[in-house]
Amino acid sequence: MSDTPTLPLRDLRVLDLGHTVMGPSCGMILADLGADVLKIEPAPAGDPTRRLKGFGGGYFGYFNRNKRSIAIDLKTPAGQEIARRLVARSDVLLENFAPGTMERLGLAYETLRAVNPRLIYASLKGFLKGPYEERLALDEVVQMMSGLAYMTGPTGRPLRAGTSIVDISGGMFAVIAILAALRERDRTGLGQQIESALFETAVFLMGQHLCYAAQSATPLPPMPERVSAWAVYEPFAVSGGRQIFVGITSDNHWQRFCASLGREDLARDPAYATNNDRIAQRPHLVPILRELFAGMTMEQATAVCEKSRIPFAAIARPEDLFTDPHLAASGGLMPTTLPNGVHTRLPKLPVSLHDVEFAVRRDPPAVGQDTLAVLGDLGYDEAAIRDLIRQGIVAAEPVGQPEPVAG
Repeated sequence: MSDTPTLPLRDLRVLDLGHTVMGPSCGMILADLGADVLKIEPAPAGDPTRRLKGFGGGYFGYFNRNKRSIAIDLKTPAGQEIARRLVARSDVLLENFAPGTMERLGLAYETLRAVNPRLIYASLKGFLKGPYEERLALDEVVQMMSGLAYMTGPTGRPLRAGTSIVDISGGMFAVIAILAALRERDRTGLGQQIESALFETAVFLMGQHLCYAAQSATPLPPMPERVSAWAVYEPFAVSGGRQIFVGITSDNHWQRFCASLGREDLARDPAYATNNDRIAQRPHLVPILRELFAGMTMEQATAVCEKSRIPFAAIARPEDLFTDPHLAASGGLMPTTLPNGVHTRLPKLPVSLHDVEFAVRRDPPAVGQDTLAVLGDLGYDEAAIRDLIRQGIVAAEPVGQPEPVAG
């Protein structure tokens, strides 16, 4: 494990009982910032997301880097005792179980507060307090009920966003609340329970549309059918079957774009003089631009847009990011070895802090990779640990197996 002297959360101990995306994303951010995050997985098989197929195959390997792992059967009294011992020496506990689960495990906030009054207990749920709080929720469920899916797809075809945007955002809001609670603990000496929720996160993301709806006399159209504020703000096909998105959002953009194309006639045409003029002329203007871009290669279109200093982007697939020159130069993708042995590069935190270098200090752990070390730190002797393993209360990687660290 690399030294972490400059990471801002280096003195923080976190128990991560998260699963799937929302909880683990919160734990990953805290871990990347330097916290000692101990992932508590169910013994013996570990986090179920380790075995998901399809797109779920990306969950565990991405959201669980820089964490240690202990595997415990929390449904047993002995397993719950281990958890309480861990809580006694931790700063934060995070969980995103279904409502009532932590209470059934004997790990409710009121119980653990008696063990450690300084504990920040973060519950990441589907809903905050209210009529829906006992419902189960998923990212896609709240995208549907918040209007996000309606705004994303065309009329009659609600469409979820192309990533787990609400799960991840909910994890981020939990991090914000945890940091605020830690700041409050600095003043009071006491911890507290904080909550974030999928539904309320999705509603927050919809705030700009609610603000617009409050000022509109007509129902909101979905984004594919909106009246754009910009005359040119869409993808164009170039030769070879690829597409480039172009945004011309000011009159200066327009003048520079026309100059780069050598189309002074368009720049001088009074019908296209202002953005509002160009919006009115879209039925005539957009076909002209489509024809211009269709005659260019992607390299030529990129050169025109760069020379014009306008917003643009070649439309990419996720796997194109592996060879993105900006990410290669900035180190935006970090080497990671997945539990199945695959070597890859995955995104680092998208922030920059002075004299802080974010890195993969620990690859995503094997099930119970740190069980033996953690139990030893808690005061369990070898005989007690062997007995816990024999009873299936904990699971551990074989003694002597090296901890994988990315190069």
